[in-house]
Amino acid sequence: MSNTSSRRGLLAGSAAMATGAIAGCALPAGAARAAPTPFDVAASTVPIVGSEQVYPVRRIYCIGRNYAAHAREMGSDPTREPPFFFQKPADAIQVVMPGKVADHPYPTLTKNYHYEVELVVALAKGGKNIPAASALDHVYGYSLGLDMTRRDLQREMGDQKKPWEIGKSFDHSAPIGPIHPVAKVGHFADGAIWLKVNGETKQNATLKYMIWSVAEQISRLSQAFELMPGDIIYSGTPENVGPVVRGDLIEIHIDGLPNLSVRIV
Repeated sequence: MSNTSSRRGLLAGSAAMATGAIAGCALPAGAARAAPTPFDVAASTVPIVGSEQVYPVRRIYCIGRNYAAHAREMGSDPTREPPFFFQKPADAIQVVMPGKVADHPYPTLTKNYHYEVELVVALAKGGKNIPAASALDHVYGYSLGLDMTRRDLQREMGDQKKPWEIGKSFDHSAPIGPIHPVAKVGHFADGAIWLKVNGETKQNATLKYMIWSVAEQISRLSQAFELMPGDIIYSGTPENVGPVVRGDLIEIHIDGLPNLSVRIV
């Protein structure tokens, strides 16, 4: 074969490769490629009550200081503060089944580990700029959970004007019960929410004391992020958050949902 023929073959092969690459890049946004991965990554899921299906968790959003008394105990003025949000990784989920006591590991790096009981909202539909008037139409169901917090690390980062993700977004920091579909439990605008440690009531309030309702939270979040099915929202905690140590038993309750319990180990 001549040098000229070799060059022509090489150019033809290069053009074919380039065409294939361009075609690959031209897939519609979000289209899946049947490409192998070097390893498997486990999905985070939560059981759905009354179903063999599980709820796939895409993102975990949390609202900060959404009960007035809790905002005051954290040094904030609830009459002047707009809602703010932070996130936990999806694999921070720890599923806790009703009727059982789940072992919850005391995390590293902290000496001041706090509980926060919260209503959890699971979305079935997403969107941007969702009006508050229709926001509840996006809800798949509800659960209750704990926003566990390394308070000393959170405060240390806050004092240094640094992100306090290390205080909130760590392994097992989002215990949660099974998801109860809206069709079975309805929506939650009122009802008791409480937390006990070793049988002693620590947090005790009602959901109506939320500063920002569930609908308002969804609406506000959708202004900052495009919400998607699989997103869950931890909707804030009442006052009297506090520390736990190894051996402590936490029990949480929201009217209309089964209690959950974890033991710090």
